[in-house]
Amino acid sequence: MKYCLQYLRVSVYLSVVLIVLSASSGYAQEDVGSYPSHPITLITPLPPGSTADLEYRLIAREAEKFLGQPIVVLNKPGGGTTIGVAALAASKPDGYTIGFTTPSGMFVAPFVQKLPYHPVRDFQQIMQHCEANFAIVVKADSPFKTFKDLVTSARQNPRKLTYGTTGAYSIANLTMSMIARKDGIQVTHIPFKGGPETQAAILGGHVNFGVSDFNYPLLQSGQIRLLALLGEKRRPEYPEIPLLKDLGYDSPDVPPPSIYHNIAGPQGIPEPIVRKLEDAFTRATGEPAFLKGLQDMRLPLVYRNSKEMSEYMARTYAFYEKLLGSESSRQLFTK
Repeated sequence: MKYCLQYLRVSVYLSVVLIVLSASSGYAQEDVGSYPSHPITLITPLPPGSTADLEYRLIAREAEKFLGQPIVVLNKPGGGTTIGVAALAASKPDGYTIGFTTPSGMFVAPFVQKLPYHPVRDFQQIMQHCEANFAIVVKADSPFKTFKDLVTSARQNPRKLTYGTTGAYSIANLTMSMIARKDGIQVTHIPFKGGPETQAAILGGHVNFGVSDFNYPLLQSGQIRLLALLGEKRRPEYPEIPLLKDLGYDSPDVPPPSIYHNIAGPQGIPEPIVRKLEDAFTRATGEPAFLKGLQDMRLPLVYRNSKEMSEYMARTYAFYEKLLGSESSRQLFTK
């Protein structure tokens, strides 16, 4: 009798477990099939008004057409972009929270501070759609006509020149720090939350230069001047502006920074939902309004699909791990 009761209890327990699992499985399948059934949130770890923010709002508006639901852009700036990136990693992997995983938050900050996410394991890459405008920028009336002028002044006036970036452990600060080390100069770093604040500081004369993304209208109206572009390839939109490597700053002394714009989500999003998102955002890149917006902002269309972007992120993370993985990596950054 005792064994019969135990058998009965075990049978009932297993039946309940099977019912729960079946219900959960059916719910998940139903969710995937009806996705998306309500608005999607897109986290950008940069402030409103930045070039990246405007570009993400543009592609979100076009992707909405193919998803059939609104995409709401949510700005979460701060922490050198790690606040927004961490929020994305911690979100529910149901496809209703996606976002932008910045190069600073993925390739630099993880090696110099403790963060609640791993750049490769904790994210599902969906696609890449363009690259950012990133440059060494001065006010139009700056005495620095070339980047060589700036370096010469910094050498003659240690720590007197100030520059702004989007954070203490950002790609921009790392790049400038490596330039300073290579040239034996000392410059003072002033961190901001994003490109708009950095540009405001440049225009207001609060910093001597910025290493940041920039808005093309400021360049077009003659308010700012570019001394050098950050990136791996020359830009036809700015044929007269040299890359850092054109000026002699090349790997391994100053490796070209990654400046992608991507769409990603937390790890664990069901594969059919990943495919729906990839398809919608890929189709959005071919829409006339999106292409015109990129042209107006002078941003290049650079596309990688989900698989290509995942491979790129893993490869680039490994590169920066080798560069910054030592205990002395913090010493690379200017303060």
